[in-house]
Amino acid sequence: MLKNVVAVVLEEVHPFELGVACEVFGLDRSEEGLPVYDFAIAGAHPGPHRTHAGFTVDVPHGPERLATADLVIVTATGLRDSYPLPVVDALRAAVDRGAKVLSICSGAFLLGQAGLLDGRRATTHWRYTTELARRFPRTTVEPDVLYTDADPVITSAGTAAGIDACLHLVRRMQGAETARGIARRMVVAPHREGGQAQFVARPLPEDDGASLGGLLDWMRHHLDQEWTVDQLAARAHMSPRTFARRFQQETGTTPHRWLTGQRLLLAQRLLEGTAEPVDAIAARCGFGNGAALRHHFGRWLGTTPLAYRRTFAGGAWAGEPGLRV
Repeated sequence: MLKNVVAVVLEEVHPFELGVACEVFGLDRSEEGLPVYDFAIAGAHPGPHRTHAGFTVDVPHGPERLATADLVIVTATGLRDSYPLPVVDALRAAVDRGAKVLSICSGAFLLGQAGLLDGRRATTHWRYTTELARRFPRTTVEPDVLYTDADPVITSAGTAAGIDACLHLVRRMQGAETARGIARRMVVAPHREGGQAQFVARPLPEDDGASLGGLLDWMRHHLDQEWTVDQLAARAHMSPRTFARRFQQETGTTPHRWLTGQRLLLAQRLLEGTAEPVDAIAARCGFGNGAALRHHFGRWLGTTPLAYRRTFAGGAWAGEPGLRV
Protein backbone atom coordinates (compact mmCIF):
# COMPACT_ATOMS: atom_id res chain seq x y z
CA MET A 1 0.00 0.00 0.00
CA LEU A 2 1.21 3.51 -0.81
CA LYS A 3 -1.04 6.21 0.58
CA ASN A 4 0.57 8.12 3.45
CA VAL A 5 3.82 9.85 2.41
CA VAL A 6 6.07 12.02 4.58
CA ALA A 7 9.06 14.06 3.38
CA VAL A 8 11.75 14.63 6.02
CA VAL A 9 13.27 18.11 6.06
CA LEU A 10 16.33 19.16 8.05
CA GLU A 11 18.11 22.50 8.27
CA GLU A 12 19.87 23.48 5.02
CA VAL A 13 17.46 21.33 3.00
CA HIS A 14 17.99 21.46 -0.75
CA PRO A 15 14.80 22.92 -2.23
CA PHE A 16 14.88 21.07 -5.54
CA GLU A 17 15.06 17.68 -3.86
CA LEU A 18 12.23 18.66 -1.52
CA GLY A 19 10.31 19.82 -4.58
CA VAL A 20 10.71 16.38 -6.15
CA ALA A 21 8.89 14.75 -3.24
CA CYS A 22 6.19 17.43 -3.31
CA GLU A 23 5.69 17.18 -7.07
CA VAL A 24 5.42 13.39 -7.24
CA PHE A 25 3.36 12.81 -4.09
CA GLY A 26 1.95 16.17 -3.01
CA LEU A 27 -0.40 17.14 -5.86
CA ASP A 28 -4.04 16.20 -6.36
CA ARG A 29 -4.28 14.59 -9.79
CA SER A 30 -7.54 12.77 -9.14
CA GLU A 31 -9.21 14.37 -12.16
CA GLU A 32 -6.89 12.21 -14.29
CA GLY A 33 -7.62 9.05 -12.35
CA LEU A 34 -4.31 9.19 -10.52
CA PRO A 35 -3.93 8.46 -6.79
CA VAL A 36 -4.08 11.19 -4.17
CA TYR A 37 -1.55 10.77 -1.39
CA ASP A 38 -1.82 11.95 2.20
CA PHE A 39 1.36 14.00 1.94
CA ALA A 40 3.09 15.85 4.76
CA ILE A 41 6.41 17.48 5.57
CA ALA A 42 8.12 16.75 8.88
CA GLY A 43 11.36 17.73 10.55
CA ALA A 44 13.19 17.44 13.81
CA HIS A 45 10.74 20.06 15.10
CA PRO A 46 7.84 22.06 13.65
CA GLY A 47 8.57 25.54 12.39
CA PRO A 48 10.76 27.36 9.86
CA HIS A 49 13.72 25.48 8.38
CA ARG A 50 16.48 27.10 6.36
CA THR A 51 17.07 25.92 2.81
CA HIS A 52 20.37 25.53 1.04
CA ALA A 53 19.28 28.44 -1.19
CA GLY A 54 18.88 30.89 1.69
CA PHE A 55 15.11 31.11 2.13
CA THR A 56 13.03 29.21 4.68
CA VAL A 57 10.23 26.66 4.46
CA ASP A 58 7.56 26.14 7.09
CA VAL A 59 7.61 22.57 8.42
CA PRO A 60 4.30 21.79 10.13
CA HIS A 61 5.19 18.45 11.78
CA GLY A 62 7.82 16.95 14.02
CA PRO A 63 9.23 13.41 13.78
CA GLU A 64 6.07 11.89 15.30
CA ARG A 65 4.41 12.33 11.89
CA LEU A 66 6.54 9.45 10.55
CA ALA A 67 4.62 7.01 12.75
CA THR A 68 1.78 6.67 10.24
CA ALA A 69 3.75 6.91 6.98
CA ASP A 70 3.77 4.20 4.32
CA LEU A 71 6.71 5.93 2.69
CA VAL A 72 9.30 8.30 4.18
CA ILE A 73 11.32 10.40 1.74
CA VAL A 74 14.57 11.75 3.14
CA THR A 75 15.47 14.87 1.19
CA ALA A 76 18.97 16.20 0.60
CA THR A 77 20.73 18.43 3.07
CA GLY A 78 24.29 19.48 3.80
CA LEU A 79 26.56 16.72 5.12
CA ARG A 80 26.95 16.76 8.88
CA ASP A 81 28.65 14.69 11.54
CA SER A 82 25.37 13.65 13.17
CA TYR A 83 21.65 13.95 12.62
CA PRO A 84 18.83 14.70 15.09
CA LEU A 85 18.28 11.62 17.22
CA PRO A 86 14.44 11.91 17.24
CA VAL A 87 14.44 11.74 13.43
CA VAL A 88 16.90 8.84 13.41
CA ASP A 89 14.73 6.91 15.88
CA ALA A 90 11.54 7.70 13.94
CA LEU A 91 13.12 6.39 10.72
CA ARG A 92 14.15 3.13 12.38
CA ALA A 93 10.68 2.71 13.87
CA ALA A 94 9.03 3.37 10.51
CA VAL A 95 11.04 0.64 8.78
CA ASP A 96 10.52 -1.76 11.68
CA ARG A 97 6.74 -1.52 11.27
CA GLY A 98 6.91 -2.01 7.48
CA ALA A 99 7.24 1.45 5.93
CA LYS A 100 9.52 2.09 2.97
CA VAL A 101 12.16 4.82 2.97
CA LEU A 102 13.62 6.63 -0.02
CA SER A 103 16.57 9.00 0.08
CA ILE A 104 17.42 11.65 -2.47
CA CYS A 105 21.07 12.63 -2.92
CA SER A 106 22.79 13.22 0.46
CA GLY A 107 19.71 12.01 2.33
CA ALA A 108 21.44 8.62 2.23
CA PHE A 109 23.73 9.75 5.06
CA LEU A 110 20.78 10.08 7.42
CA LEU A 111 19.68 6.56 6.48
CA GLY A 112 23.22 5.39 7.14
CA GLN A 113 23.27 6.87 10.63
CA ALA A 114 19.97 5.12 11.33
CA GLY A 115 21.63 1.81 10.40
CA LEU A 116 19.26 1.31 7.48
CA LEU A 117 22.05 0.91 4.92
CA ASP A 118 23.87 -1.88 6.78
CA GLY A 119 24.14 -4.94 4.56
CA ARG A 120 22.37 -3.18 1.69
CA ARG A 121 23.27 -1.64 -1.65
CA ALA A 122 23.04 2.14 -1.74
CA THR A 123 24.03 5.18 -3.74
CA THR A 124 24.14 8.96 -3.47
CA HIS A 125 25.40 11.84 -5.60
CA TRP A 126 28.68 10.86 -7.25
CA ARG A 127 30.49 13.61 -5.33
CA TYR A 128 29.62 11.91 -2.02
CA THR A 129 29.90 8.19 -2.77
CA THR A 130 33.46 7.87 -1.44
CA GLU A 131 32.44 9.56 1.82
CA LEU A 132 29.33 7.38 2.10
CA ALA A 133 31.48 4.25 1.76
CA ARG A 134 33.97 5.57 4.32
CA ARG A 135 31.33 6.38 6.93
CA PHE A 136 29.29 3.22 6.47
CA PRO A 137 31.65 0.34 5.61
CA ARG A 138 28.87 -2.26 6.00
CA THR A 139 27.11 -0.71 3.00
CA THR A 140 27.77 -1.74 -0.59
CA VAL A 141 28.00 1.68 -2.24
CA GLU A 142 27.31 1.73 -5.99
CA PRO A 143 28.87 4.99 -7.15
CA ASP A 144 27.66 5.18 -10.74
CA VAL A 145 23.97 4.24 -10.72
CA LEU A 146 20.87 6.45 -10.69
CA TYR A 147 19.20 4.62 -7.83
CA THR A 148 19.20 1.36 -5.89
CA ASP A 149 16.27 -0.64 -4.58
CA ALA A 150 17.21 -2.73 -1.56
CA ASP A 151 13.62 -3.11 -0.35
CA PRO A 152 12.43 -1.46 1.84
CA VAL A 153 15.27 1.05 1.39
CA ILE A 154 15.64 2.97 -1.89
CA THR A 155 18.50 5.40 -2.41
CA SER A 156 19.05 7.76 -5.33
CA ALA A 157 21.72 9.99 -6.74
CA GLY A 158 21.52 13.75 -7.04
CA THR A 159 18.65 15.96 -8.15
CA ALA A 160 16.76 14.46 -11.10
CA ALA A 161 17.66 10.90 -10.09
CA GLY A 162 15.27 11.42 -7.18
CA ILE A 163 12.45 11.73 -9.72
CA ASP A 164 13.51 8.42 -11.27
CA ALA A 165 13.58 6.69 -7.89
CA CYS A 166 10.15 8.04 -6.88
CA LEU A 167 8.59 6.97 -10.19
CA HIS A 168 10.28 3.58 -9.87
CA LEU A 169 8.64 3.07 -6.48
CA VAL A 170 5.24 4.18 -7.81
CA ARG A 171 5.64 1.80 -10.73
CA ARG A 172 6.55 -1.08 -8.46
CA MET A 173 3.73 -0.52 -5.97
CA GLN A 174 0.96 0.97 -8.14
CA GLY A 175 1.71 -0.10 -11.69
CA ALA A 176 3.28 1.23 -14.86
CA GLU A 177 0.26 3.25 -15.98
CA THR A 178 0.11 5.21 -12.72
CA ALA A 179 3.82 6.00 -12.98
CA ARG A 180 3.37 7.00 -16.63
CA GLY A 181 0.46 9.26 -15.73
CA ILE A 182 2.45 11.09 -13.05
CA ALA A 183 5.46 11.37 -15.36
CA ARG A 184 3.27 12.78 -18.13
CA ARG A 185 1.98 15.49 -15.82
CA MET A 186 5.54 16.29 -14.75
CA VAL A 187 6.76 16.24 -18.38
CA VAL A 188 9.61 13.86 -17.56
CA ALA A 189 10.69 10.51 -18.93
CA PRO A 190 8.41 7.80 -17.50
CA HIS A 191 11.29 5.44 -16.82
CA ARG A 192 15.04 5.48 -16.44
CA GLU A 193 16.36 2.14 -15.26
CA GLY A 194 18.26 2.42 -11.98
CA GLY A 195 21.44 0.80 -13.27
CA GLN A 196 22.06 3.60 -15.76
CA ALA A 197 25.10 5.77 -15.15
CA GLN A 198 24.63 8.94 -13.10
CA PHE A 199 26.12 10.94 -15.94
CA VAL A 200 27.16 10.13 -19.47
CA ALA A 201 30.19 11.24 -21.42
CA ARG A 202 28.17 13.14 -24.01
CA PRO A 203 24.94 14.35 -22.39
CA LEU A 204 24.41 16.73 -25.33
CA PRO A 205 25.61 15.01 -28.52
CA GLU A 206 27.83 17.03 -30.79
CA ASP A 207 26.08 18.37 -33.84
CA ASP A 208 27.66 15.76 -36.09
CA GLY A 209 24.49 14.07 -37.27
CA ALA A 210 25.36 10.96 -35.27
CA SER A 211 22.93 11.25 -32.35
CA LEU A 212 21.09 8.02 -31.64
CA GLY A 213 17.80 9.73 -30.74
CA GLY A 214 16.10 8.72 -33.98
CA LEU A 215 17.34 5.16 -33.71
CA LEU A 216 16.11 4.85 -30.12
CA ASP A 217 12.62 5.95 -31.20
CA TRP A 218 12.71 3.42 -34.04
CA MET A 219 13.80 0.65 -31.65
CA ARG A 220 10.88 1.46 -29.33
CA HIS A 221 8.49 0.88 -32.22
CA HIS A 222 10.11 -2.44 -33.20
CA LEU A 223 10.51 -4.15 -29.84
CA ASP A 224 8.94 -7.35 -31.20
CA GLN A 225 11.98 -7.96 -33.38
CA GLU A 226 15.33 -9.36 -32.27
CA TRP A 227 18.33 -7.15 -32.90
CA THR A 228 22.05 -7.70 -32.62
CA VAL A 229 24.56 -4.95 -31.99
CA ASP A 230 25.90 -5.50 -35.50
CA GLN A 231 22.46 -4.97 -37.03
CA LEU A 232 21.77 -1.85 -34.99
CA ALA A 233 25.23 -0.50 -35.77
CA ALA A 234 24.62 -1.00 -39.49
CA ARG A 235 21.32 0.87 -39.23
CA ALA A 236 23.15 3.74 -37.48
CA HIS A 237 25.90 3.62 -40.15
CA MET A 238 28.57 2.93 -37.55
CA SER A 239 30.99 0.16 -36.79
CA PRO A 240 29.80 -2.14 -33.96
CA ARG A 241 32.56 -0.83 -31.65
CA THR A 242 31.71 2.83 -32.35
CA PHE A 243 27.99 2.11 -31.97
CA ALA A 244 28.40 0.34 -28.61
CA ARG A 245 30.56 3.20 -27.31
CA ARG A 246 28.15 5.86 -28.58
CA PHE A 247 25.15 4.00 -27.13
CA GLN A 248 26.78 3.87 -23.70
CA GLN A 249 27.71 7.54 -23.95
CA GLU A 250 24.20 8.69 -24.83
CA THR A 251 22.07 6.35 -22.70
CA GLY A 252 24.33 5.33 -19.83
CA THR A 253 23.71 1.64 -20.48
CA THR A 254 24.22 -1.10 -23.07
CA PRO A 255 21.97 -1.82 -26.07
CA HIS A 256 20.92 -5.19 -24.63
CA ARG A 257 20.01 -3.79 -21.21
CA TRP A 258 18.21 -0.80 -22.73
CA LEU A 259 16.14 -3.07 -24.99
CA THR A 260 15.27 -5.39 -22.13
CA GLY A 261 14.09 -2.46 -20.01
CA GLN A 262 11.94 -1.05 -22.83
CA ARG A 263 10.43 -4.47 -23.52
CA LEU A 264 9.53 -4.92 -19.87
CA LEU A 265 7.88 -1.49 -19.79
CA LEU A 266 5.73 -2.46 -22.78
CA ALA A 267 4.91 -5.81 -21.16
CA GLN A 268 3.78 -4.05 -17.97
CA ARG A 269 1.48 -1.76 -19.95
CA LEU A 270 -0.03 -4.69 -21.86
CA LEU A 271 -0.51 -6.74 -18.71
CA GLU A 272 -2.31 -3.83 -17.06
CA GLY A 273 -4.39 -2.69 -20.02
CA THR A 274 -5.23 -5.77 -22.10
CA ALA A 275 -6.45 -9.33 -21.63
CA GLU A 276 -3.87 -10.76 -24.04
CA PRO A 277 -2.33 -14.08 -22.95
CA VAL A 278 1.17 -13.94 -21.51
CA ASP A 279 2.66 -15.78 -24.50
CA ALA A 280 1.14 -13.24 -26.91
CA ILE A 281 2.45 -10.34 -24.83
CA ALA A 282 5.89 -11.95 -24.74
CA ALA A 283 5.91 -12.16 -28.53
CA ARG A 284 4.75 -8.54 -28.94
CA CYS A 285 7.51 -7.36 -26.63
CA GLY A 286 10.32 -9.31 -28.26
CA PHE A 287 10.82 -11.95 -25.58
CA GLY A 288 9.68 -14.76 -27.86
CA ASN A 289 7.74 -16.83 -25.35
CA GLY A 290 6.16 -16.70 -21.92
CA ALA A 291 9.05 -18.51 -20.25
CA ALA A 292 11.51 -15.83 -21.33
CA LEU A 293 9.14 -13.08 -20.18
CA ARG A 294 8.72 -14.77 -16.80
CA HIS A 295 12.49 -15.04 -16.46
CA HIS A 296 13.09 -11.34 -17.08
CA PHE A 297 10.11 -10.30 -14.96
CA GLY A 298 11.47 -12.24 -12.02
CA ARG A 299 15.00 -10.97 -12.47
CA TRP A 300 14.12 -7.30 -12.95
CA LEU A 301 10.84 -6.88 -11.06
CA GLY A 302 10.86 -9.68 -8.51
CA THR A 303 7.47 -11.05 -9.52
CA THR A 304 5.71 -12.95 -12.33
CA PRO A 305 3.64 -11.54 -15.20
CA LEU A 306 0.41 -12.99 -13.86
CA ALA A 307 1.06 -11.82 -10.32
CA TYR A 308 1.73 -8.36 -11.71
CA ARG A 309 -1.48 -8.47 -13.76
CA ARG A 310 -3.55 -9.60 -10.80
CA THR A 311 -2.17 -6.70 -8.76
CA PHE A 312 -2.50 -3.88 -11.27
CA ALA A 313 -5.13 -4.82 -13.88
CA GLY A 314 -8.04 -4.34 -11.46
CA GLY A 315 -11.34 -6.07 -12.09
CA ALA A 316 -11.07 -5.88 -15.88
CA TRP A 317 -9.14 -9.13 -16.09
CA ALA A 318 -10.87 -12.40 -15.27
CA GLY A 319 -7.81 -14.61 -15.35
CA GLU A 320 -6.03 -16.84 -17.83
CA PRO A 321 -6.74 -20.51 -17.12
CA GLY A 322 -3.89 -22.90 -17.58
CA LEU A 323 -1.09 -20.36 -17.41
CA ARG A 324 1.50 -20.65 -14.71
CA VAL A 325 1.87 -17.92 -12.09
